[in-house]
Amino acid sequence: MKRREFITLVAGGAAWPLAARAQQAMPVIGFLHSSSLTMRREQVAAFQRGLSEAGFVEGRNVAIEYRWAENQYARLPELAGDLVRRRVKVIVAPGGAPATRAAKMLTTTTPIVFSTSIDPVEAGLVASLNRPEGNVTGITDMGVDVVGKQVGLLHELLPGAVRFGLLVNPGGALAELTRKEVQTTASAMGCQVDVLGASTKDEIDAAFRMFTQKRIDALLVSPNILFSSRRVQLAMLAMRSQLPAAYASREYAEAGGLMSYGSSITDREYQLGIYTGRILKGEKPADLPILRASKFELVINLQTAKLLGLDVPATLLARADEVIE
Repeated sequence: MKRREFITLVAGGAAWPLAARAQQAMPVIGFLHSSSLTMRREQVAAFQRGLSEAGFVEGRNVAIEYRWAENQYARLPELAGDLVRRRVKVIVAPGGAPATRAAKMLTTTTPIVFSTSIDPVEAGLVASLNRPEGNVTGITDMGVDVVGKQVGLLHELLPGAVRFGLLVNPGGALAELTRKEVQTTASAMGCQVDVLGASTKDEIDAAFRMFTQKRIDALLVSPNILFSSRRVQLAMLAMRSQLPAAYASREYAEAGGLMSYGSSITDREYQLGIYTGRILKGEKPADLPILRASKFELVINLQTAKLLGLDVPATLLARADEVIE
């Protein structure tokens, strides 16, 4: 063997373990979600943008292990346990309270960063908004706070409406809080609210049949991951039932729903990426206060309004962040 070839071989052989050690040293994020990648691609991309803003690019200087429960909440503890056993640097839980609880029950040392639509203090995820304590922090949009606004928007669109329907997932964290908020707001307007629960595809179908029988004037759909994953079904049922409906996020309006009002999910996940990067750099969850979502958006699907025979007031259109035509 020639001397130059020998030196090259030795150098290459020495470089390989160094590269392997560098790869092993790359921090790993555990990404735990209640839903599926198919339904959450845009949110994952937003999270990655935030992570990049913080200086971390997947595949370059950070790795991400994705775990999707596919709306089977019973799988979350198993998936969280797998991430804990792999000793990831941080567990990201954009899937709301169930994913966060599953991870929190299994580790008190691995940092956990969540995004959710509920009050994380009331849900028992953190001790306080300003000082979360422990190993958990994150972002919340306090989704129930905007439900009353949705009632007002629907009433502005339908000033003659006197009977509202509310669809909740009985097992969802926001179900009872949403019911109270909607009933309080509607009562102040002199309106009645019929509340029905659904936690499966068939129960959603049955709820719409019941809403039709009750002759409600308009429908509100409570913020919930299950409903988000069934947004096309919900939009189609509302159209078939000729029910004007308001939802919690723009993805419903993009799927054919009439109107949505709530925090920007992509902006929330972007902030989640930035927070995750700060933790990777050494900050502790206990020192990072819970962030409040600051970007809210009203989206109106004008195509759906026309199919429902509705004339959207110019004042409402003027306030919309986006009008789908």
